[in-house]
Amino acid sequence: MRDLLYEIGTEELPASFVQPALKQMQEKFEKKAEELKIQHGAIIVKGTPRRLALIVEGIADKQEDIREELLGPSVKAGKDSEGKFTKAAEGFARSRGGSVDDLKEVDTAKGPYLMLVREIVGRETRELLPEMLKDILIELSFAKSMRWGANRHAFARPIQWLIAVLGDDILDFEHEGITTSNVTRGHRFLANSEFTVQNSGVYEEILDSNHVVADIARRREMVVEEINKAVAESGLLQDAKVAVDEDLVDLVNNLVEKPFGVCGNFDEKFLKLPEEVLITSMREHQKYFPVVNSEGKLLPGFVAVNNTKVKDQDVTRKGHQRVLRARLEDALFFFNGDCAGSMEEKRKRLDGIIFQAKLGTMLDKSERLVKLSRILAEKISPEKADLASRAAHLCKADLISDMVGEFPSLQGVMGYAYARNENEAEEVAVAIKEHYMPKRSGAELPASEVGAIVALADRFDTLAGCFGIGQKVTGTADPFGLRRLSLAVLAILIDGRWDISIKEIVTKALALYGDKVDGSSVTVETVLSFIRGRFANDCVAKGIDAGVVEAVTSVSFDNVTDALTRIEALRTIRDEEAFTVLAASYKRIRNIIKQNENIELDEALFTESAEKVLYASYQEVKAEMADLLGKGDYVAGLQAMLKLKQPVDSFFDEVMVMAEDEAVRTNRLNLLTAIGELILQVGDISKIQE
Repeated sequence: MRDLLYEIGTEELPASFVQPALKQMQEKFEKKAEELKIQHGAIIVKGTPRRLALIVEGIADKQEDIREELLGPSVKAGKDSEGKFTKAAEGFARSRGGSVDDLKEVDTAKGPYLMLVREIVGRETRELLPEMLKDILIELSFAKSMRWGANRHAFARPIQWLIAVLGDDILDFEHEGITTSNVTRGHRFLANSEFTVQNSGVYEEILDSNHVVADIARRREMVVEEINKAVAESGLLQDAKVAVDEDLVDLVNNLVEKPFGVCGNFDEKFLKLPEEVLITSMREHQKYFPVVNSEGKLLPGFVAVNNTKVKDQDVTRKGHQRVLRARLEDALFFFNGDCAGSMEEKRKRLDGIIFQAKLGTMLDKSERLVKLSRILAEKISPEKADLASRAAHLCKADLISDMVGEFPSLQGVMGYAYARNENEAEEVAVAIKEHYMPKRSGAELPASEVGAIVALADRFDTLAGCFGIGQKVTGTADPFGLRRLSLAVLAILIDGRWDISIKEIVTKALALYGDKVDGSSVTVETVLSFIRGRFANDCVAKGIDAGVVEAVTSVSFDNVTDALTRIEALRTIRDEEAFTVLAASYKRIRNIIKQNENIELDEALFTESAEKVLYASYQEVKAEMADLLGKGDYVAGLQAMLKLKQPVDSFFDEVMVMAEDEAVRTNRLNLLTAIGELILQVGDISKIQE
């Protein structure tokens, strides 16, 4: 067994391309090796902006030998009366690459059949790998690829060299005029020459000696070490440390082959900008790390990570400072210009931004949000209805600002800053910032009630509008992110534990659009069904049994808090033996009553002892459950329901439901239907039967 080294050398790849490409290389090799039945050990990937490398340990020298047993036609069809092979047998053998001489008779459950037994000797691995590795290269996909020069195959960046070494032997193949070798290249600036790599065992060592750190995890640690060291050694700022953004570390890590940190500073006048503006200017445009003090307050400093070591750090530092200063001057100019105009003036200009072609402008949306936020506030926190309406009135105004035009990710954040600048109530300003939360699944939720209210209004408005114009969500198309919006609605409602009817809010949201949308009950049910689907998927993803979720949501889903309470109640009680039996009995009830919906009962028609006992138990449990469920105590309600288990069993054992007398039969069916309706107040327990 020998180790494989495969390296694709390129011009600098975009940072976001490196790790997805390495993952593809690993997965594709594993899949192809399995298909070709090539045994191997661990698969290791290494990568930098200039190289994608695959190391596979312990590759077998040859494929596994294969014995194939291929069942053909029956003996009756494959041989004639004289025992000679028929054309059917000959055709079968020929189609499988054999002859009739290779056929033998075998006994099967269907009788005697002809079988072709074929022994396939495994090929040498080194014969298979060149084509396999070339296929992996061609099949790599990127977010954006191009055909470079006269090349036929698209790739993220031009390929410069290829290494393919098995043990100490070069695997020969060619791609777009580049022939494989055992020669790699060092760091573009610190060791810009070629180096021979005899095998995978010396690969990292040779690269290290030529200033290339190929191991992504080790290089990442070096990035963190470098940025911290740069601040500590600079002496530019007192009580300073790096605000480490893990996502930025990952990005920077794939921008360099070896990291070198340098600390710089900027004029304190820029600290008048909101911190998010400074951080975004540094992070998004320059890939710089902010510097903060021990209390986490932003300082006038930053750390850049270079791909080369310089002789005079002061020159490099001044270069970074000059570039950042230009960015911050722009940001300060935008901010001062934005503050010169009022939020009200900006809001009026929202009529120039289209929300959706059929749904009007952002000003139209803003006006709907004011009304919908008040509706929600009256249900969640009536005393804050005015604050919620004011926040909704202003929440989209910053979309007009120059700052958001430059940094779209700061929408809401700038609205917060401008609202505070105009002395709006703090809760209003905070809500403007929070109404975009959560920005993705699992992200931070609004911390304030006013923020949550406006956030809900914003999502409900978009959901209602999009479904109201027939916007379809498919497996590949969700242009308005309706799945994400639904999950945000659910997350906020679950966090707040509010008793809100989704159907009612969607109905009112549709009404606010007027004749722009189809506001029928069909649309309302479509939206509700869509949100219910996201709720069920989310619950199952969190480890809740799918049967329990279906038991609850298949009966009713309108109030998220109520649905969760019923789910928890079912989870609490489902393991009790009596509950399992009751679930089975309920399933039997459903099968008997079929489409019957009548629950009118005539006590005088109950003649059998078992049905009288069941009726009495039903009356008792019905009263008890009404009290318990009215208090929201579903666990106790389910406990009360278990009292029906024995009477139901006795009823089925002793009473003929389908009696000849129509009145008696109908009365018994109505009793079972009434019991079923009682159970359905919590959920369809038949769906969680073990």
